[in-house]
Amino acid sequence: MPEDIYDIPSDLPIPTDDGGVRHLCGRLMPPVPLPATMGGTRTPQQGDAGRTLIVFFPYAGRPDQPLLPGWNQIPGARGCTPELVGFQQLAEAFRAIGVGLAGLSTQTPAELLEVAQRLRLSFPLFSDAALTLTRSLHLPTFQVAGRTMIKRLSVVVRQDRIEHCFYPIFPPGEHAAQALRWLIGYRGGAPVN
Repeated sequence: MPEDIYDIPSDLPIPTDDGGVRHLCGRLMPPVPLPATMGGTRTPQQGDAGRTLIVFFPYAGRPDQPLLPGWNQIPGARGCTPELVGFQQLAEAFRAIGVGLAGLSTQTPAELLEVAQRLRLSFPLFSDAALTLTRSLHLPTFQVAGRTMIKRLSVVVRQDRIEHCFYPIFPPGEHAAQALRWLIGYRGGAPVN
């Protein structure tokens, strides 16, 4: 029987900051159009929101399938489903402060559509299966089962510029609340504690 993908085991290895996103803050977000679960192709940063929080995640599994080989032993890999559920639960709170949400993975559009529908997400997921944006931004990645996956991270984009990075993220199920607190505390250029 497959493991419960909605659960985060207590003995997971904790990811450490390997410096994989130090180059991102202040950088322009490239206008790379990607397939979106809400139809068509567009860029993950949303022009109608003052800011967009883009949640990069490695691989959201399916409840009817086993985890990828060694998944629980890879620091930061496990927890995509709880992380996305957390963002869905707080989606209205993000909208209320003018922040758009988007998820992004190297999974295929069909895989992400299944995830979005199963979790009833009100925000789009974007597929970078061709690694176009991943390579353009030099995002930190890892390999599993012959696939390249993005390490879990999030960026706050304002006016097409990355203004803040969350990395590493652990535990993933608490990331939505942490990101929301940071955004609420943000005032004119520096976060307020």
